[in-house]
Amino acid sequence: MTKVDFYTGTTDKLRTACQLSHKAMQSGLRVLLHTPDEDTTAALDKLLWHYPAIAFLPHCRSDAAAADEMPVVVGHHPDRFPHSELLISLHITCLPFFSRFERVIEIVGQDPEDTRLGRERFGFYRDRGYEMRHFDLRKQD
Repeated sequence: MTKVDFYTGTTDKLRTACQLSHKAMQSGLRVLLHTPDEDTTAALDKLLWHYPAIAFLPHCRSDAAAADEMPVVVGHHPDRFPHSELLISLHITCLPFFSRFERVIEIVGQDPEDTRLGRERFGFYRDRGYEMRHFDLRKQD
């Protein structure tokens, strides 16, 4: 069954997605960063080229020919899944295909509306019995 982690209280959801992708890649996991639209995909793709500043995070878009081989893939298409290891969602609702992944990360910002929507997603997973963990980024230095 899919395991779900919530990272809440971030001030920058895209940067948090990059940090979590980098950490996952260093642990040997393949990552699909799923965004709600082309603008977010483009912004995240651009940020990944500069993150981290002293290393390189190999990635491509989900529709690229190399997507099957890349450790980090970013996209917004609901039908392009080059693997099923880790899904990092930047959506405000639960994705209908989340259960095909071994692990899902939901990122929640500090904005009151984003927090409310994050609580709804948390309840969705909890009510269906998924194993869950929570990390409050406001409590970390």
